[in-house]
Amino acid sequence: MGALVGKVALVTGASRGVGKGIALGLGEQGATVYVTGRTETGGATPTPLPGTVQETAAEVSALGGRGVAIGCDHRDDEQTRAAVRRVVEEAGRLDVLVNNVWGGYEYFWDGTPFWTEAGFWTQPIERWDSAFQAGVRAHYLTSVAAVPTMVSQGSGLIVTVSSEGAEKVDTGVAYGAAKAASDHMIACMANELRDHGVTAVSLYPGLVRTESVLRAAEYIDLTHSESPLFVGRAVAALAADPAVERHTGQVVRTSALAEEYGFTE
Repeated sequence: MGALVGKVALVTGASRGVGKGIALGLGEQGATVYVTGRTETGGATPTPLPGTVQETAAEVSALGGRGVAIGCDHRDDEQTRAAVRRVVEEAGRLDVLVNNVWGGYEYFWDGTPFWTEAGFWTQPIERWDSAFQAGVRAHYLTSVAAVPTMVSQGSGLIVTVSSEGAEKVDTGVAYGAAKAASDHMIACMANELRDHGVTAVSLYPGLVRTESVLRAAEYIDLTHSESPLFVGRAVAALAADPAVERHTGQVVRTSALAEEYGFTE
């Protein structure tokens, strides 16, 4: 029996990539996993990449969990609130929230030659707005909607997917600033949630073999890369740890968690 049977999780931005991998990692351990995303089967495709929330949910169920798809554009506050409300109304609880949805990557698929945005002054301001609205703001609002249920339970885990880009100066101004803001937001949340039994962490994956990364594989050294499922197993290990609160407010890395908990690809 999986370590997360009876637990309920919400993973945002899980049509593909890291979000999908996290949903599958939780599903492997028997969790009920609600997955959100803009790409729905039979609907409009916001990107040329494969994957839908329905497909992710089906794969979660195939692995032994229970996957539930929710079409949601997290740039829309009411859609975000409605998604969390649905989880709580249907499941009666919420044990794990994974803030994964993000913005600012549009140049990967909107036809913009990447070399034309080599400096922040060459980028449209929409890149900044997207990283903060579809990323930081969406993470904040989803947490605001989810936390009352966790506080009433006296338990819960919030994992916000971040990046070492928060600590570097060569990853782009909008991206680096947004990831740093996300990390500090989680640290502040953890401080306020500490007495309520709710843990909040920022998760740094390594280089992940997402669909968009694999499209550019000939230009990237993937020697030490991670699969999306490896990231999912990191989140599942945290969710199953009865002493996870020792990590609250911290940045945790998938590589270090693999050593601590013993999971592999």
